[in-house]
Amino acid sequence: MSRRVLVAGVGMVPFAKPSAAKTYDDMGAGAVAAVLADAGLSYDRIEQVYAGYVYGDSTCGQRVVYRFGMTRVPVLNVNNNCASGSSALWLARQAVGSGAVECALALGFEQMPPGALGAKWTDRPAPLTDFAEGLRAVHDLDPDLPATPQYFAAAGAEYLEKYGIRPDTFARVAVKARTHAANNPYAVFRDPITLDEVLGSPRIAGVLTRLQCCPPTCGAAAAIVCSEDFARRHGLTPKVAIAAQTLQSDASDLFAKKSAMSLVGSDVTRAAANEVYETAGVDPRDVRVAELHDCFTVNEILAYEGLGLCEEGGAEKFVLDGDNTYGGRVVTNPSGGLLSKGHPLGATGLAQTAEITWQLRGEAGARQVENATLGLQHNLGLGTAGVVTLFEKVS
Repeated sequence: MSRRVLVAGVGMVPFAKPSAAKTYDDMGAGAVAAVLADAGLSYDRIEQVYAGYVYGDSTCGQRVVYRFGMTRVPVLNVNNNCASGSSALWLARQAVGSGAVECALALGFEQMPPGALGAKWTDRPAPLTDFAEGLRAVHDLDPDLPATPQYFAAAGAEYLEKYGIRPDTFARVAVKARTHAANNPYAVFRDPITLDEVLGSPRIAGVLTRLQCCPPTCGAAAAIVCSEDFARRHGLTPKVAIAAQTLQSDASDLFAKKSAMSLVGSDVTRAAANEVYETAGVDPRDVRVAELHDCFTVNEILAYEGLGLCEEGGAEKFVLDGDNTYGGRVVTNPSGGLLSKGHPLGATGLAQTAEITWQLRGEAGARQVENATLGLQHNLGLGTAGVVTLFEKVS
């Protein structure tokens, strides 16, 4: 049996380019201070800590939280690629939901280097070796280009061929992202851009231009989750709960499918979303706000369908009809998403959690989505880790 898990508080620091960012421990401490203040708790009430990051040595989590006290609580460091922050939240939610603890902190941070992502350990087998071989089976890889955008460019080419959409449909996602980010003080890129500017920016790989790729970013975010008993004992009145959540990896038929879309996580997204909707007894059409993993514009298009926000092959109509923004069916990435808010790998999932929590609490200011009682969060790491979380407003 699983207990109801409440979101006692959220917090984050403004995201920044690597050239303007503080160190990971300073950013992480800023997020922890913010979440403790939001929850109205002192650090000695935290019973477990889960810290998500990708670029950093072991025990970086301890480095951050020791600033708030050395209380002997377990601190677990989580590296699950770009889904590290949401994986930390998944672990914290499990700990509270199972009754192992009453209150847990999920923390995510990243001090990223400038430029494209690259391997840090070259003296051992790369974890994505099988994925690279799978991609080569369906798509030509250019050794002179960064690998990650080529995965999503290949997925975009596959989607174009399968559904015959206009290539500029992907670019429209980037325009929407900037429009939303204009109202987010935590976002890195807040100036509006036009469709012509997106299409005219330097080409990175296939259909993807620079403005269709998320930038390297530094930042931190956090969430505290607790039980209903803990909230009552400490006089807390959380307004948001986790209705359902799942973390999934790939199925055994992944490479046999010979699909770039599957390699970048579309199957995991669909399976995770279906499990969450079934567990919560919710129809995806009831969701009014979603923070999804738009590391590249292609992935947002794939996520619309994987998350059940539109029918298969219906993403282009969904975009052209404005159903992905204010006044439409569901507001996707009101924060500006990874494309405009930024993507500090370990912090991303918890920044999404903060945005959804603010939306459901009615505290999102100019970004506020009206009548939002359910919020969906989707965070994906190549290799693969896919997390889908459904948050609900507590009446």
